[in-house]
Amino acid sequence: MSAVKFPQLPTSGVLSLRGSLLAIALLTLVSFTYLSLRSLTPPLYTSQSPSGTLIASDPKVADSEQLSDVYHSPEVFRLNYAEMEKRFKVYIYTDGDPKTFYQTPRKLTGKYASEGYFFQNIRESSFRTQDPDQADLFFIPISCHKMRGKGTSYENMTIIVQTYVESLISKYPYWNRTLGADHFFVTCHDVGVRATEGLPLLVKNAIRVVCSPSYDVGYIPHKDIALPQVLQPFALPAGGNDTENRTSLGFWAGHRNSRIRVILARVWENDTELDISNNRINRATGHLVYQKRFYRTKFCICPGGSQVNSARITDSIHYGCIPVILSNYYDLPFNDILDWRKFAVVLKESDVYQLKQILKNIPYENFVILHNNLVKIQKHYQWNTPPVKYDAFHMVMYDLWIRHHVIKY
Repeated sequence: MSAVKFPQLPTSGVLSLRGSLLAIALLTLVSFTYLSLRSLTPPLYTSQSPSGTLIASDPKVADSEQLSDVYHSPEVFRLNYAEMEKRFKVYIYTDGDPKTFYQTPRKLTGKYASEGYFFQNIRESSFRTQDPDQADLFFIPISCHKMRGKGTSYENMTIIVQTYVESLISKYPYWNRTLGADHFFVTCHDVGVRATEGLPLLVKNAIRVVCSPSYDVGYIPHKDIALPQVLQPFALPAGGNDTENRTSLGFWAGHRNSRIRVILARVWENDTELDISNNRINRATGHLVYQKRFYRTKFCICPGGSQVNSARITDSIHYGCIPVILSNYYDLPFNDILDWRKFAVVLKESDVYQLKQILKNIPYENFVILHNNLVKIQKHYQWNTPPVKYDAFHMVMYDLWIRHHVIKY
């Protein structure tokens, strides 16, 4: 390629205005050409080591596993995930009587089963270390759901949590090294928010992995983690690759226990294209009628309940029905890893009045793309025992791994 010829500078030492503009234009053209050619060269992807330094990785020698653009940064996620599997270690405090509220979950069924699965999975996983000096993070194993199941009052819950955490602070040196920034607890019940109110330093400093990621209860998105609320076990197999069977436009059925649900039912319950019911579907109408509706619907409406969270979101994902998020200020589970707009429709609550038109305006080919992407991420919202790669447990662990590197103390 021939070199670019620049205009000669006048011998007088004073550039003419025309010559100056021409020189600047040519320099700009060369710069953009150079940068464009560089952008075509395969980059070196990076991941972080436990010390926080970046590790270069040549994509030519990377493994064959490919991730789609449903992830914000597919290659970075893959590399960091591999790093997490190799190096991440969590210490579980052994204090507390397992027969009461510590160490063990209440159960592994129902819409709050995510807490139970995490408690069980972390104990049995390779992430656990018996040596606190080798730990990246410290798990405070107190089950708010178990307290709820035993009928403990909110006042007593607050006292129990406060007493337990203060005992860990006084007995071990680990909390005071970081003021709790490398500690976390897990709760998938609204009571988990109230039970920790008596200990502001726990809420402020520790990482909260919660099913109620609502900003009005002090949830901090860059520090805390949204735990997916999953109704386990799923009553029917996962849906997917069945777009031709989805003839109903939209579906929702549930209790009117929030303002947005009241509005949704009032505006659309008599509509002929949206299947909206202001009560849960009675089991007397037939076996698994509610779940089967997901199979034949394109878009499943997910309005926030008494808190913003809802197991309906993960139901929609599992059954292959595009979730329509109709809730303000909801930090969606794994939102920092997955691009939700690639497999869901995310709306403001004020959009409820135009809901039908918004859904009808989505072209069929776009619906198919959303559905295909949804199938790709179903595994991330499934709990297993023992856990498997990329499932809900590992995604939560990945979020914790990222917090460990991002939050400095």
